[in-house]
Amino acid sequence: MTSTADLALLVGAGVLAGTVGTAGGITSLVSYPALLAVGVPALPANVTNIVALVVCGPGSALASRPELAGKGPWLRHWAPVAVVGALVGSGLLLATPSAAFRRIVPFLLVFAAASLLLQPRLSARQARHPVGRDRSWWPYGLFLLSAYNGYFGAGSGVMLLALLLLSVDQHIATANALKNMVLGLATAVSAIVFVVLGDVYWAAAAALAVGAFVGSMAGPPVARRIPANLLRALVALTGTGLAIRLWAVPG
Repeated sequence: MTSTADLALLVGAGVLAGTVGTAGGITSLVSYPALLAVGVPALPANVTNIVALVVCGPGSALASRPELAGKGPWLRHWAPVAVVGALVGSGLLLATPSAAFRRIVPFLLVFAAASLLLQPRLSARQARHPVGRDRSWWPYGLFLLSAYNGYFGAGSGVMLLALLLLSVDQHIATANALKNMVLGLATAVSAIVFVVLGDVYWAAAAALAVGAFVGSMAGPPVARRIPANLLRALVALTGTGLAIRLWAVPG
């Protein structure tokens, strides 16, 4: 899977994945299937995908500086929870046999696609019926979603954003910036674990990372011209279709 055509496909998929992420989609619903398409097995594909997508974190930090002003103490306070969750999720992934993980993946993809389609409704409901923030669920939700991010990741950003809006900050731009920082940290921790202990396909990771970085920087102007609901539906349908295929043909 190191042919020029495969690497070109991964760069293009990375660009598309970065664009999808800027439009409120789920990056891994594009990048992970691309890795499978060029022949990377399911478990190494997930490890490689997480390592490659680390590049999205710095861009998010630079773009969110106004929203993150004064949030340093909050981030430092909750960073250990995200780190521990990421370590737990990464450990579970490495302990999962490849055959078992391939059987689990279709359910994870359907879960991610469903969360993507439901996110606009949750945000709209929160806007129409704002309620007092209930912080009691926040530590547990942060830990569980950081662990899920370390295990598979697709959909974790959408779910964490919803949790932040309900329990931490009802301003969506600020909540989105905090989500990017928390998940960026969790992803970086998982990537370090996988670099040391996992099976990373480095050529694929590099090609995907280059594309994702370009997409995260150049994506917003393109994404503004694409109806968000159409993009969400297409990505969700792609993820669901891949889930059905992987379940029907697991080998």
